[in-house]
Amino acid sequence: MAKVLAFLKPYRIAVAIALCLMLTELAVELIQPLLMAKIIDQGILQNNLQEVVKWGGLMLAASFAAFAAGVINSFYAAHVSQSFGFDVRKSLYDKVQSFSFANFNLFPTSSLITRMTNDITQLQNTVFMSLRIMMRAPLLIIGGLIMAFVVDVKLALILSAVAPFLFLFLFWVMGKGGALFKAVQEKLDSVNSVMQENLTGIRLIKAFVRRHHEVKRFTRTNEDLRDGTVKALRLMEVTMPVLLLIMNLSILGVLWFGSIQVNEGDVKVGEIVAIVNYATRITAAFSIFSWIIMAFSRARASANRVAEVLETDVDLTDSSESKNVLTVNQGKIHFENVSFIYPGTSEKVLDCISFTINPGETVAILGATGSGKTSLFQLIPRLYDVTGGKVEIDGHDVREMKMENLRRKIGFVPQEALLFTGSVKENIKWGKEDAVMMEITEAAVNAQIHETIMKLPQGYETKVGQKGVNLSGGQKQRLSIARALVRMPKILLLDDSTSALDMKIEAKLLSSLKKYTCTTLIITQKISTAMEADRTLLLEDGRLLAEGDHDTLLQTSGLYKRIFQSQSGEENRNYA
Repeated sequence: MAKVLAFLKPYRIAVAIALCLMLTELAVELIQPLLMAKIIDQGILQNNLQEVVKWGGLMLAASFAAFAAGVINSFYAAHVSQSFGFDVRKSLYDKVQSFSFANFNLFPTSSLITRMTNDITQLQNTVFMSLRIMMRAPLLIIGGLIMAFVVDVKLALILSAVAPFLFLFLFWVMGKGGALFKAVQEKLDSVNSVMQENLTGIRLIKAFVRRHHEVKRFTRTNEDLRDGTVKALRLMEVTMPVLLLIMNLSILGVLWFGSIQVNEGDVKVGEIVAIVNYATRITAAFSIFSWIIMAFSRARASANRVAEVLETDVDLTDSSESKNVLTVNQGKIHFENVSFIYPGTSEKVLDCISFTINPGETVAILGATGSGKTSLFQLIPRLYDVTGGKVEIDGHDVREMKMENLRRKIGFVPQEALLFTGSVKENIKWGKEDAVMMEITEAAVNAQIHETIMKLPQGYETKVGQKGVNLSGGQKQRLSIARALVRMPKILLLDDSTSALDMKIEAKLLSSLKKYTCTTLIITQKISTAMEADRTLLLEDGRLLAEGDHDTLLQTSGLYKRIFQSQSGEENRNYA
């Protein structure tokens, strides 16, 4: 909680002003019963209109002051809460952007979305209500009891006798409610996760006629959220009847004991009215405590969830020894006895792999699913750190380079082509923020997507739907390649990113890549692609089984020969 509340520090002055204005409102609220007592005892009972006008006018002036303070307080409370929410959301987003792949394994995407939206909204609303009315409730209770003692000690003792019990009860409810609302937020994560999966895979759901199954799955998750929320709200709702019952009994005690004192002449009627008025206001303050406790319980649960992300240690950072001057100049890649194990697992994905790729070479990486091809790729831009050995680029360990310097010189096309909502031009320009139209067009031409773009309704200004839903698989792959090429990279990594292309387009693409003076690595399942490369690395079970050009591997590698023969068979004659 303290981690999140620290975001209020820049707004200390605004918070102080809002609290002062709130205290002004509170002071007026506490002084009004005394003024009312004066009106009754010195004016009405004495039949003195002048006293009624005097104290009534003072009461009216105080009310106007409280009204003005309340309006201005609302402006400051809104400013602080909205600015606080903005800062927390920005900090949380920046933190997530700095996460390594291993960090992302700790937090599901749906959970991160809930934390950046619902949880921060809870905190934002709580800050606003704290500066507006929440602080008034406990202060009104304390101030009301003090003022009651000022009016009459004996009657005030009746009110003060029940206050400790009620405070203990409320603290118990707050602790219990915090745990319940934390569970509610976790159930909300689950609902968001199911919704995200369904909306992302809606085409597959329709193709497999699984709508009813998915509706049932969502219903179960939604019911869990409903049941958890109802359980939490029931606890909160029980507090109000308990508070009202005890406070109303105390008011009856004040009236009964007060009537005896009035008959005996120990107190005045106005003082009884003032005490009852304070008791009523304290009751009203306690009555909103159930809502306040619910808000604070949810806010505390949300604050802990937000702080959990903010306090997560990013396990992949620039070391203190990283050198700003180091960058990728030639694109020479050297793996020296590289081993790799994914964080949280024990099985080696790569085992003692060594090879060197010279600048400008095109190298194909071939292997069965699970052989470690993508894992090998991810070590080059340092998306993961090696477990053993080292990866060098241009003679420097990648861990010695600033990650930004390293990655700016690498064009990476992932296995799944991912596009962003926006125009075609914006998606290509995403690879190089300051790219001019000529560079964008050249990258599209070389990626074999320019002609397709020109046939679109608005050409390069055509809007791409979320994740490129209005484009085919091959079009998305080529746009992703254009996005990488516009960077003019020194190292180009293509992770099976030509799988949706036919042989004719793929051949043109590979030919166009030769125009770029970059080191190119291509993960592929096609022998035809490997044949176009200068060399091929053959992986099996995380080990480098063989390397060489097509003819060499046909002579030296039985596995490569079997793959070649299987793809050259009658059913796959196109790949020969």
